[in-house]
Amino acid sequence: MKNIPGKLFILLIIFTTLSGCSTIKESRGYVPDEKMVNAIRPEIDTKQTVETMLGNPTMKPTFDDANWYYYSKKTERWAFFKEKVTEMDILAITFDDDDYVSNIKHYTVKDNKIIDPVTKKTATLGRNDNFFAELFGNIGRFGSAGGGPEAGN
Repeated sequence: MKNIPGKLFILLIIFTTLSGCSTIKESRGYVPDEKMVNAIRPEIDTKQTVETMLGNPTMKPTFDDANWYYYSKKTERWAFFKEKVTEMDILAITFDDDDYVSNIKHYTVKDNKIIDPVTKKTATLGRNDNFFAELFGNIGRFGSAGGGPEAGN
């Protein structure tokens, strides 16, 4: 009978710990109304009409105002592990030089590509010194062989 409160306490701690490690689901971004997206007509609607219908885009390139992106995604992660994208929707609207809609594209998780970065090192010219060679490399290079201040000048 004396061990029952202790066992209940341990079970309570285990249950609390496991319940804290549940899946965390998050939604981010802009979810446009499908009726409004379907109402956008290429070569008829302009930037102003698109902004009136959908609002400000999630992203505009800094130096290229011809592409607007409306971005949303849903992710899941367990405790502190890396998140996994479960749903993604990118609405890409391209404008021509006269600010009329020229193209509308939808992208999803299936269109997502994993980029494998190049891990090679860039070759550089010059010496390849270690830490200590760089730290103590100038010792003895600059001497007092004249040219410095002298007493009595």
